[in-house]
Amino acid sequence: MHPQLSDKRIVCREFIQALDACHVNNWARLTGGCNQEKDSLNKCLRKERVERSTRNRTQAKEKRLKTEQVWKELHQDD
Repeated sequence: MHPQLSDKRIVCREFIQALDACHVNNWARLTGGCNQEKDSLNKCLRKERVERSTRNRTQAKEKRLKTEQVWKELHQDD
């Protein structure tokens, strides 16, 4: 199963529930009957990951700019 599903904050709950409901039927699970649900879950998790990465990248850039500004101020005092 996906490592993201163990998170406290579940973002794709409806897709997870649909996949779990499909997996109740072992025949459908083994013959590819749940592939559409799995693909939908993968797309949802990917979208969430991309958004999280973008947010983290933006925060890192802001933090780096603040750090560079502090270093500039320290060197100007010398």
